[in-house]
Amino acid sequence: MMPIEIGTVLYAGAIGLVVIGIAGIVLSHHLFRIILALVIAEAGANLLLVLSGFRWEAIAPIISGGGATPTMVDPVPQAMVLTSIVIGVGVQALALSLTLRAYGAYKTLDIRELQRRMSADLAGEAGTPLPLSLEEPVGGRPLPAAEGDGR
Repeated sequence: MMPIEIGTVLYAGAIGLVVIGIAGIVLSHHLFRIILALVIAEAGANLLLVLSGFRWEAIAPIISGGGATPTMVDPVPQAMVLTSIVIGVGVQALALSLTLRAYGAYKTLDIRELQRRMSADLAGEAGTPLPLSLEEPVGGRPLPAAEGDGR
């Protein structure tokens, strides 16, 4: 039996987190679950970035004992992950605040119901009839030319 390397397990875990997060974003209809899926995908992407700069048996670039310079870990991916974490927290806070505001206004977090209620509100404010289908334009579709119409 072939032994499994720890690097392979870490890469598979990171890619798995990204896939789980994207699947949660695409498949869920609940706003809070979509935000949680976004957090999971972000964690997987951050893990991939850290793994890209990691070297086995290397030291952090901060620690140097003088003398011969040992192999060091690339600090750029780590700095990018720190920036990503800060930006991610800001995006999550904004998404949660907008989710709470939507829940306060419409008392639901189901995106299909939210879309239906928001469309009804917008149509009511604009004075236009509520569209029967999202694919159908408000003004109606042009009629096809009839035979003998002269066109």
